[in-house]
Amino acid sequence: MDVLLSVLRFIGILILVVMLFNVLIIVHEWGHFLAGRWRGLYIDRFQIWFGKPLWKKTYNGVQYGLGSIPAGGFVSLPQMAPMESIEGKVDTPDSKPLPPISPLDKIIVAFAGPLFSFLLAVFFAVIVWAVKKPVSEAVGTTTVGHVVEGSPAEVAGIKVGDTIRTVDGQRVDRFSGMKRSIIWSVISSPNKDIEIELDRPGTGHMKLTVVRPEEATEAKLEGSWFHQAWGYVSRRPPLRTIGVAPMISPVVAGLRPNSPALAAGLKKGDRIVSIDGRSIRSSDEVVNMPWEVGKNYTLGVERGKSQLDLAITPRVPEKFGEKAMIGVALSEDGVRTLVRENPLVQVIDSFNSIVRTLQAVFTPKSDVKAGHLSGPVGIMGTYYDLFKDPEGWRLVLWFSVLLNVNLAILNLLPFPVLDGGHITMALYEWITRRAIPIRILEVVQTAFVLLLFGFMAFVTLKDVGDRIPKGDDGPAYQMPEFLPLGKQPQ
Repeated sequence: MDVLLSVLRFIGILILVVMLFNVLIIVHEWGHFLAGRWRGLYIDRFQIWFGKPLWKKTYNGVQYGLGSIPAGGFVSLPQMAPMESIEGKVDTPDSKPLPPISPLDKIIVAFAGPLFSFLLAVFFAVIVWAVKKPVSEAVGTTTVGHVVEGSPAEVAGIKVGDTIRTVDGQRVDRFSGMKRSIIWSVISSPNKDIEIELDRPGTGHMKLTVVRPEEATEAKLEGSWFHQAWGYVSRRPPLRTIGVAPMISPVVAGLRPNSPALAAGLKKGDRIVSIDGRSIRSSDEVVNMPWEVGKNYTLGVERGKSQLDLAITPRVPEKFGEKAMIGVALSEDGVRTLVRENPLVQVIDSFNSIVRTLQAVFTPKSDVKAGHLSGPVGIMGTYYDLFKDPEGWRLVLWFSVLLNVNLAILNLLPFPVLDGGHITMALYEWITRRAIPIRILEVVQTAFVLLLFGFMAFVTLKDVGDRIPKGDDGPAYQMPEFLPLGKQPQ
C-alpha cells in the first residue's frame, strides 16, 4: 500500500511539474502570438515543444500542436526570420509570397515574449507577497555552525559561533542564495585569497584571510573506467568552497524505527533546545554529542508553543552500529519563518541573480562555469524537489518568479534565434534601411539553432548526471538500524 501511494504521489507531482513548466512556455509564446496578431503578421503555427507534432489542430488558419521533444516551444512567424530548416516548410495562403514587415513590427513581436514572461513573474510575485515566502535558517543566518576539519576555513582560524560580516569586501546578510550570501561570494570570487571580516563572541571584530586550494578535492574520481568516464562527462565543474556551514537549529526531520528518540516521545518538527540543561544552538552539537550507552539524558524540547523535558537513553544500533546514537534525523533547513516580501523586491532580486550568474560565468577565474547552468530537465527536477516539500507550493511560487525573470532576460540576449537577436537584426535593418539577405539569415539562424540545441544537450547531460550515481562515492554506506529491544541481529 505504501509503495502504491508513493507511486501515485510521484505521478501526481510529475503532472504538476509538467503543467506548470508548460504554463511558463505558453505564456511566453502567447506574447509573440498576440503581438503578431496585433501587427497583422501571418502566423503559421503555434507549437509547444519541438519536434514532430504528437497532436495538432488547425483553427482560424493557425496550426496548434504539441511537439515530441519537451524542450521549449515556438510560434512560427515566417515574416520575422526564415526558419524552415528548423520549423519546417511554411504553407502560405494561396501560395503567394508574404509581404515584408517593418523593423518596428519585428521589434514589437520579438519583445512581446520576454514582456509576457516578465508580467507572469510579477503575477507570481504578487501571489508570493500575499501568501508569504518560507525562509530557513540555512538561508537567513551568517553565523557559522560547522567548520570542516582541515578545511581552508579551519586553517584560517574561523570557528563555530563566528558571525561573518563581509566576504571580499562585500557585505553579506545570508549564508546561501545569490543575494549578498557567503556561499555565492566565495564560489564566484576570482581571488584565491579571500578576505573575511567577522565578529567572534568574547573577542569582537576580526579580519581573516582564507586561502582556497588550487583545485576542488571532489574533482578526482575513482572506480571503474566507465564510472570515471561517466562522472567526468556528467559531473558539474567542481567548486572550491572554504568548508563552513550555517548555524542551524536542531529540528527533528525524522525518527528511526525502534530508536531511543522514538521511545522517548520525540516527534517530527520538535526543536531540541537543551541536553541535560545545557543550551543547544546548532544541529552540529547534537550530531557530535558524545552519547554514552545506558546513560539517561534529559532533552529540552520546543514543540509549537510548549516546552517539554523528555528522558532518553542512547544505545548502539543493533545492525551496522558502532557508537551510541539516539536515532534522529535533523532538518537541513532548521527553523523556517514565513516572510512577506515586496513584489518589486522579488523581481529586482531575480534580475540581479541572473546578472550575477552571467558575470560569474564569463569571469575566467570564477569557479562558476557554463556547466553549472541547467536546462528544462534541471528546471523540472527543481520544481519536482520543491513540490515534495511540506511548503512546496509556496516555494514553487517563489521559484517561478525567479525563473520567469531569468527567461525574460536570457531571451533578450542579442543572439540569433533568441528574441534579442531578432530585435538586434531589426534595429540593424531600421538604421541601415537595408534588409539582411535571406540566404545569410537562413545560415545564421540555422547555425545558432544547432548551437543552442548543442548547449541544451550539454546542460541536460549535467542535469541527468545530478540524479544518477556516478560510482565514485566509495563503498555503499549501511544505515544503522535499531531492532526491538532484546532482539539480536541475525
